[in-house]
Amino acid sequence: MAKHMARKEKRKLKSRIITIILSIIIIGALALAFLLYGPYSGFREYLITVGMTSMTHDWIPKLFYSDETIEKVMANNRVDEVKEDTNTAEIKKEETTNTEEKQYANDYEKQILAPNLDKSKYNIYKDDKDYRIINIKGKGYTGFLAVVYDASKIRTLVTSKLGVTGQYLTTMAKNNNAKLAINGGKFYDPKYSSNGATPRGVTYVNGKCVTSYKYTSTGGIIGFNKDDVLVLSSTCTKANAEKLNIRDCVTCGPFLIVNGKSSTVVGNGGWGVAPRTAIGQRKDGVVLWLVLDGRAIGRQGADMDDLIEIMERYGAVNAANLDGGTSSVMAVDGELINDPIDSTGAHKTRFIATGFGLID
Repeated sequence: MAKHMARKEKRKLKSRIITIILSIIIIGALALAFLLYGPYSGFREYLITVGMTSMTHDWIPKLFYSDETIEKVMANNRVDEVKEDTNTAEIKKEETTNTEEKQYANDYEKQILAPNLDKSKYNIYKDDKDYRIINIKGKGYTGFLAVVYDASKIRTLVTSKLGVTGQYLTTMAKNNNAKLAINGGKFYDPKYSSNGATPRGVTYVNGKCVTSYKYTSTGGIIGFNKDDVLVLSSTCTKANAEKLNIRDCVTCGPFLIVNGKSSTVVGNGGWGVAPRTAIGQRKDGVVLWLVLDGRAIGRQGADMDDLIEIMERYGAVNAANLDGGTSSVMAVDGELINDPIDSTGAHKTRFIATGFGLID
């Protein structure tokens, strides 16, 4: 009798456990369905825009939504770029270093130009005669803003195994004796092989064209002409690069600010939230390199609005988004200073095709 009762109690317990598990599964499925297809569009737009702009996760939104729905969401979440090329005459290069005393327009300008700042008070990570690095922190991201005082020392870094495999930014920086470096433009990634062998669009290194491929996506040429002005041009061809006297450039986008006019971010911008890299230049010729980390709890990353806001804050009159995600890295003396995280959650970067380096 006791054994029979024990078996009966076990069956009841097993039945309760199964009921609980099934209830959890049903509730979870209903909650997921509500997020995916319910009246609240925020989650749907986030999933689609983040998935479709990532390198390895575009299959996720395609699993749940039709091509028509994805196209509609992407059309309603976009960056409307300023339809102009850089007016190079607006950039008046000054012999500016962070050892000169002067009057500053605001605290942000003081933070990048004033000499002998209290590092703790002004969030200075590192000072050098050629650059200053500022700690940047915002809602959902942390990172660094590098201030480069002499644009003539900036060169494009390209993998030494062009067309075969990319390299880590740290390797490219060491190979070129770059004291400071950031990642650069987009690259072809067939079947998400992640080897970063071939840059997209037009690439110039010290006046020499090293790649010239058709490019029809956002942005275009991002680089420096022979007068050390950051030039942004949507006409991404070798012929146009020659016309613009480009000496060093990569290809990427979208453009964030052109001739002091900021792009319009519609919806969430269509690029989601992720680690980001951006480049900009002030009217005085000072160059800004921005790298923001993400993909961590409480630190998902930045969107295009964040990049525009930071670049505006520090006085950029021309600025553009560079390759992001796991590619977003900044190196000092050949060593990474930020915290890249790949799609698996591992704290590491990836092979890339191009970067920008500060070379004496």
